Amino acid sequence: MKDIKNIYCVGRNYEMHAKELHNEVPTSPFLFSKPTHSLVEANGQFITLPNDQGTIHYETELVIHIARQYETGMKVDDLVDAIAVGLDLTLRDVQAQLKLKQHPWLLAKGFKNSAVVSTFIPFPGVEACKQSDFSLIKNGELVQVGNIKDLLFDLQTIIEFTGEHFGLGKGDIIFTGTPSGVGTLSDQDKLSLTWGGKEIGSCSVTLHS
Repeated sequence: MKDIKNIYCVGRNYEMHAKELHNEVPTSPFLFSKPTHSLVEANGQFITLPNDQGTIHYETELVIHIARQYETGMKVDDLVDAIAVGLDLTLRDVQAQLKLKQHPWLLAKGFKNSAVVSTFIPFPGVEACKQSDFSLIKNGELVQVGNIKDLLFDLQTIIEFTGEHFGLGKGDIIFTGTPSGVGTLSDQDKLSLTWGGKEIGSCSVTLHS
């Protein structure tokens, strides 16, 4: 897997996903981050997740890899060299409690193995990306499908916002948001991450306290 530095994630970046969780639709990009210890590549193995902190939800997303230092005015096609399909895993019950307390989401979003990514493949360019869907197949059933043409904030907006507020450099990745259709993971679930109908990552789930 590519050397990864910072892991940024865009929340509520598909309107229907925001609505399905009864959240307000944002008017500007809504970002959070995950620690690098949360990162794991889906290469056919079992991934261990906690079973003592409530429901774990999958959120399938297109992940972009930054190839060089961001400078104001740079375009997506100048900065991104690879993409993957990822899972932003979320301890949903924990997140609900953190929201009530107005606390950061780190406990719900940053646990070990919560940032799952497929193999990275060459970035074909923004317009070409809009011609392919990404998806999650769980236990042989298609459960989530998305396309970046439906993003509330497109890749250019995400990159500019992230670069100006936090900085972006070589090795950073951005989870660009999940469409509607998030759901619960269970012990022994088999997951397949696809791009354009082709599997580029897979794993199975082991829940363990």
